[in-house]
Amino acid sequence: MTQLALVIDLNVCVGCHACVTNCKEWNTSGAAGPLYDARPYGADPTGTFFNRVQTFEVGSFPTTETVHFPKSCLHCEDPPCVPVCPTGASYKRAEDGIVLVDYDKCIGCKYCAWACPYGAREFDEHQKVMKKCTLCVDRIYDTHLPEAERKPACVRACPSNARLFGDIHDPASAVSVAIRERGGYTLMPEWGTQPSNHYLPRRKTTHPIAADQLQRAASPLSIDRELPAPAMAEPALDDVTSW
Repeated sequence: MTQLALVIDLNVCVGCHACVTNCKEWNTSGAAGPLYDARPYGADPTGTFFNRVQTFEVGSFPTTETVHFPKSCLHCEDPPCVPVCPTGASYKRAEDGIVLVDYDKCIGCKYCAWACPYGAREFDEHQKVMKKCTLCVDRIYDTHLPEAERKPACVRACPSNARLFGDIHDPASAVSVAIRERGGYTLMPEWGTQPSNHYLPRRKTTHPIAADQLQRAASPLSIDRELPAPAMAEPALDDVTSW
């Protein structure tokens, strides 16, 4: 059985939010949209996002590090959001394992949001339905697109290639190899939901530095009287500019 999923490399995610914005753009104009934003700069903003990047500072000063942690629906193999849905709007596809919402059946009761331990469901205030990541199902099967572009919008947008996409049940796929060889893990396995999305752990990279590399030569520009300076005869900026 095929199980499509994302594998996210925390070593190279730079927190640029390209995945967030491209996801928003594609899905707003695609089958899952529109994804409204109301009062984005107000005191009570509302908006629907399928993918968010959370940023944490870890460690103790002065050896702290910043970790960027993207999170979206994990397309669990045993999704708790599906059996609690009273109308059958939440369902898991047998052919590829993607968990979706049928908006025509959804009544916005939010049971699925309460059942999801990962906070991946969002309520659309305008359409009054629950929405979530679809793995860009309308894109990955679009035969009008070149095969290389049939990937989720977030994967296509990532500038550091921190996101991989494929079938985790195929041992030869790039995602399976990455999980197997680089210690990929799932979030909160104790819940028994068997999330399909995996994360590659953040590891510290050491760079050996030789003693002679620690000796820094003084830059000529740091020596007094060799710094570039304007001629005193030239007018100052205040003299020629109207602020």
